[in-house]
Amino acid sequence: MSFSRSGYYDWVKRPQAIITEEQLRLYRRAKALFIASRNSLGSRELMKRLRKEGFKVGRNKVIKLMETLNLKVEQRVAFKVTTKRDPSHAVADNLVNMDFNPTGMNQVWAGDITYLKTAQGWLYLSVVMDLYSRRIIGWSISPRMTTELVLESLKQAYWLRKPPKGVIFHSDRGSQYTSDAFRAQLKQFQIRASMGDVGACWDNVVVERFFGSLKHDWLLKVHQPNHEHMIDDVKAYMRYYNLERLHTSNGYMSPIEYENYKRDVSEIA
Repeated sequence: MSFSRSGYYDWVKRPQAIITEEQLRLYRRAKALFIASRNSLGSRELMKRLRKEGFKVGRNKVIKLMETLNLKVEQRVAFKVTTKRDPSHAVADNLVNMDFNPTGMNQVWAGDITYLKTAQGWLYLSVVMDLYSRRIIGWSISPRMTTELVLESLKQAYWLRKPPKGVIFHSDRGSQYTSDAFRAQLKQFQIRASMGDVGACWDNVVVERFFGSLKHDWLLKVHQPNHEHMIDDVKAYMRYYNLERLHTSNGYMSPIEYENYKRDVSEIA
């Protein structure tokens, strides 16, 4: 095995490193959090999660901890654009202009569609995000990329939030969002349409980042044999994302935690 007999016996006699009960608890919790994220937590995010649970750790300590426990994050790959514009449809002005940080809930929502691959065939996912907290407030899945797909996610968001008049809904210029049916639904809900420029992926970058996390931190880590399995897995990620996943824009709180915190602060004030 390419080492000497004397070296082997020296290793056998060497005393094992002793760790404290607190270190063992830290190791176990770090590994559990990493596995729960499907191996997607980097050192910064893992540090924040551990600190929230009372562990006194810094970035360097967490980096070494991850090396010790062999916790390795897989790199993501680039996404591709799904929606296509119908030149016969009217488009809305860009009311957001890449300002993705509104000052309160139900001021600016953003929507988009992505594709999901299973062994049974393709599915398409439509989401609606409140840009204030990055919370997913509406979503729907279908084997077909139709206007009904985006309408379902919009309706879900509307009935969950019951927003005031004048909320901005930002999207790309895909035919589903420029369709007569979708525009009519926005008008009925008294929601203002906003659309990014043609070919400018950064005009809806926050939702696209969400899709990147969904796929490369979660869905692509396991085999997706059929539509039912994929739908269940998307549901699991939506719960994880909204309730547990920390966001730098939220001061390292999850979307729902951030909304509740801001609501409590507002009531106290």
